Amino acid sequence: MSNKLNQFDGRRYVSLETYRRNGTPVRTPVWFVEHNGELKFYTMAASGKVTRLRRDPRVRIAPCDSRGNVKGGWVEGTTRSLEGQEARQVHAMLNRKYGWQRGLINLLVRLRRRPRTGYAIRLT
Repeated sequence: MSNKLNQFDGRRYVSLETYRRNGTPVRTPVWFVEHNGELKFYTMAASGKVTRLRRDPRVRIAPCDSRGNVKGGWVEGTTRSLEGQEARQVHAMLNRKYGWQRGLINLLVRLRRRPRTGYAIRLT
């Protein structure tokens, strides 16, 4: 694990900072897993953060609590969309890490039929 990733080890949330068209930052706490030197997460495909990431893949992240209160230093990164086997693998890793809480989210998503998408963050 790189030095920049060390501060995320053992954490449950990262604050993900994405950017609106006018450059205003938007911070959102997200669940994540570390895999192959990247931090990876899932979110609703129709969410504002996905719209912002499609337009601008640059992000900043920092460890945080469930309310988004930052608990470490900010680092910059770029995102890419997850697909195929990699997306399925990350989905399974998130299920293992977050257990019953993730199971509840999965159930709600299935009931509402709202598509999700995954992203990887490579720190720069």
